Amino acid sequence: MKLSLLIAALIASTTTAFAPGNVESTSTALNMDRRVAFGQIAAAGAAIISMPSIASADGSVSATTIQRAKGIYGSRIADLKGAVEAGDFAAVASEKNAFILYNSGAYPKNKPKKAIAVTGTNAIFAAIRAGDKAALKTAYGSYVTANGINGLPDMTNDKGQGFSNDFDFKRSTKAGSIYQR
Repeated sequence: MKLSLLIAALIASTTTAFAPGNVESTSTALNMDRRVAFGQIAAAGAAIISMPSIASADGSVSATTIQRAKGIYGSRIADLKGAVEAGDFAAVASEKNAFILYNSGAYPKNKPKKAIAVTGTNAIFAAIRAGDKAALKTAYGSYVTANGINGLPDMTNDKGQGFSNDFDFKRSTKAGSIYQR
């Protein structure tokens, strides 16, 4: 008996839950005139235009980054002079990344100079693959001359200050000495 009363109460409560209720007509945003619509479109367009633009990846090319590439990687290439004169192919081959990074960092927007530098790099590594010491010396010498590569000086506190802050590229090189009292 109790179970049948419980079932009857559940059925009565579910029928009221699914019964249709009073439905009122509501106003929607589509009930507007053209002036209001174009005003909203203009406001949305102005908001989009006032937003900051999307970041581009080529913003890192500046005179400072070019100088940094020439200083760091050019110094590594210049330090290979002894290895080239001795015909140490392994030492030159181990610095392949210095050549690649120098070419891309020193000439990021100057395509003709970059092409010349890449051709010089290819000549150096062709001489290494061939095992030709004379061709390596010639290719290395022409590469260094064509790109104006000079090594960084050895700097000590007696010779002067090599860098002025932690963001200077010379900080982590042999030219990175700073005078401290």
